[in-house]
Amino acid sequence: MTENEPIQSVVTTLTILEHMVHCGGPIGVSKLARAIDTTKPRIYRHLRTLVDQGYVMQDPHNDQYYLTLKLFHLGQALADQTDFLVEARRVMPSLRNQVKQTVTIGQIEENGVRVLDILKHRSEIEITTPPGTLFDFHSSAQGKVALAFGPKWIWEKIESQTLRKWTDKTNTNLNQLKTEIATIEQCGWAVAPEESLIGMNALAAPIFQNGGVFVGSISIVGSVQFLKPQPSRELIKAVMDAARQISLRLGFKEAATK
Repeated sequence: MTENEPIQSVVTTLTILEHMVHCGGPIGVSKLARAIDTTKPRIYRHLRTLVDQGYVMQDPHNDQYYLTLKLFHLGQALADQTDFLVEARRVMPSLRNQVKQTVTIGQIEENGVRVLDILKHRSEIEITTPPGTLFDFHSSAQGKVALAFGPKWIWEKIESQTLRKWTDKTNTNLNQLKTEIATIEQCGWAVAPEESLIGMNALAAPIFQNGGVFVGSISIVGSVQFLKPQPSRELIKAVMDAARQISLRLGFKEAATK
């Protein structure tokens, strides 16, 4: 097999899923085998794997198979991410031009915050963090925002592991981290000066969607020479305003003030 040849078992699995979507209801092994033009034992093995992974269920009354909602949830997550990025990209250029710093967009994953997009500001010090970079929750501004405003399972994960010390500035004390996150919850923004990388800092603010659900973060990234550990009020306001603009575009409704 060459590198460009498809993996046949993967092709078969995808074909099974696609056919089950289009058939519109439960289907048996024999009918599925005829539709895909393969053997019943082969179809059965693929179906059992899909059952084990939660994509398919078997009706105990007639032994037919049907799709679960797992594919729907994956598609919904992709749609939400796409909407999130579309709206974020509308705001990123104006923020970059205003603050003269590189702008990044991040979203939580199981083990940290993933950089989905980056809009660089050309300067003497280039930010090399590419899209796809994963930041730890405890040692990045983006991750701290997720700890402050994201789902509770993040804290459960943090408390069950040893926090990695990336630099001498990285805080690995859980109690100190909790105190810092409580402050972030009050002020609405986070920094991480030289905690992930020496000489660099980031300033991040949370983005919410309809219902007040945390969906990601927008941040500016730069040298500690320009983006100081205690950022200026102008920089903080610019990042928080950008996060607010994206949130409103995603259907977030601010609480009424008296």
